[in-house]
Amino acid sequence: MARTDPHSHADDAQPTVTSFHWKAQVDFTRHVLECHVALQLSRPGEGPLDLDTRDLQLHAVEDASGQPLQRELGPPDKVLGQRLRVQLPAGTTGVVVRYATSPSASALQWLEPGQTHGKQHPFLFSQCQALHARSVVPLQDSPAVRVTYTAELEVPAALRAVMAARADGREEHGGHATERFTMPQPIPPYLLALAVGELSARELGPRTRAWAEPGVVEKAAWEFADVDRMLTEAEALFGPYDWERFDLLTLPPSFPYGGMENPRLTFLTPTLLAGDRSLVNVVAHELAHSWTGNLVTNATAEHFWLNEGWTVWAERRILERLSGREASELHAALGRRSLEQAVAHFREQPALTRLRTHLSGVDPDEAFSQVPYEKGYLLLRALEQHVGRPRFEAFARAYMARFRFGALTTEDFCAFCEAELPGALAAVKAEDYLDAPGIPVHAPRAHSERLSALLGLGTRPPSAEQAGTWGPTEWQLYLELLPRPLPEAALAALEPLLPARLSHNPEVRVSWVALCLASSHGAALAEGEALVSRVGRMKYLKPLYAALLGNERYVHTARAWFERFKGGYHPIAQQVVEGMLKKAAV
Repeated sequence: MARTDPHSHADDAQPTVTSFHWKAQVDFTRHVLECHVALQLSRPGEGPLDLDTRDLQLHAVEDASGQPLQRELGPPDKVLGQRLRVQLPAGTTGVVVRYATSPSASALQWLEPGQTHGKQHPFLFSQCQALHARSVVPLQDSPAVRVTYTAELEVPAALRAVMAARADGREEHGGHATERFTMPQPIPPYLLALAVGELSARELGPRTRAWAEPGVVEKAAWEFADVDRMLTEAEALFGPYDWERFDLLTLPPSFPYGGMENPRLTFLTPTLLAGDRSLVNVVAHELAHSWTGNLVTNATAEHFWLNEGWTVWAERRILERLSGREASELHAALGRRSLEQAVAHFREQPALTRLRTHLSGVDPDEAFSQVPYEKGYLLLRALEQHVGRPRFEAFARAYMARFRFGALTTEDFCAFCEAELPGALAAVKAEDYLDAPGIPVHAPRAHSERLSALLGLGTRPPSAEQAGTWGPTEWQLYLELLPRPLPEAALAALEPLLPARLSHNPEVRVSWVALCLASSHGAALAEGEALVSRVGRMKYLKPLYAALLGNERYVHTARAWFERFKGGYHPIAQQVVEGMLKKAAV
């Protein structure tokens, strides 16, 4: 017997859950799901079956015929939750659990009407990555244990339920409605996803649809109008799309990520609705996950770079086909800057800047950073440059075919790479990426004419003519590269150069406000406060709070803002910002 995933109680000597049927009543008054789940096992079992749970209120545990099964709930663990050990009589093929989720379930965020765009109805959405599916369904919550499922959600009739699954119909009965779903492809548990609220949809193409609140859906449909073309370009690069549909759900502002690649229904932050389609690279990233992450998955969080490094590489290949090499190279340079910032953040924990990590006892949400994304991308780019693009593209397709609907470790990747590209890992010094901290000195760097012109400025401001030709990516990169603090005179000279047309772009605004806060530019306090009060995306919260915490004048302002606005943040974002405050001893 062995636990192969340090973040799951799953035991590889026991049967695995291969599918389940889930029924849930959504109770907006109590903020709970009342649930019934029937788990199907890979083989008849006998003896213990260990499942992952977190804060579940168990009502009954039975076999498929309704006979009670002996169960034991282990002590709570901050990272793992609680082990539910069920004793299986010989020949048991399924387990039924009746339970309720907690009002504070880590995967669920319950929004009051005032926290939505329409202000009339409540809203619920899930975020199960990395270890939060166990707070919704008792199962083996490891990415290596893939499952199919069917589901029935009972919701208020005025609301609509959606899941990252095929919709199989809706029936209304009195004041409630039952919506049914099927996920026929096996997924890792962290891709279980649902949302309930006042939702509308707009068709984008034969395989794509935009979902959002009624007051937002037209903006979303316009912003993501080219997603069908993006899907076609991705298939040309990586092969057939295996998930049938690629629908998009724009969530309320408290969603903590830019996007979440839930298959069939990607979740997106409303901060992408910039009005100029300038942030659709996030959609390209989530689409790329359809192959790199959803189709081929890291076996555990210790090998997270296999999901994200590959996806950043794939995202930039899609972006290059859509917008040209100059655009993809600017994004690569911006990614390099974010990697440098992540390495600096973990200077006291350098082991977390390796690609092959050891995370026993460590919450993946607390270890989360741009390292697996951008350092993983640099390793793959180094391999691509060494063997040439055509050969590396063939390798990528072979990799996705070999591990399709499966999970792998870094060791599996290295063995496959050595077989397909002999000597390439040694040639690029892959061990410096995988097992050494920081950024390898020989790591590839982005290069293009536009990038060279920007980098040539150093700390000098651009000319008015040059500033007027820059897009949001160039402005963001330029602002991120400026020293902190920046003298007040330099800020004053730079501010008029920021084009009004970019004032709505959150990437540029957050970079500008964070620079001003780090430089004690008092006029930015009001805008900083406005941003952290209405946006729950961690990509923006982290630099804004970091700018406050890095400036002794504003340290206590960070705590005050957090206490005022944390109720609008997702539990994951609350945890991350609270960790920043504690680290700063505030």
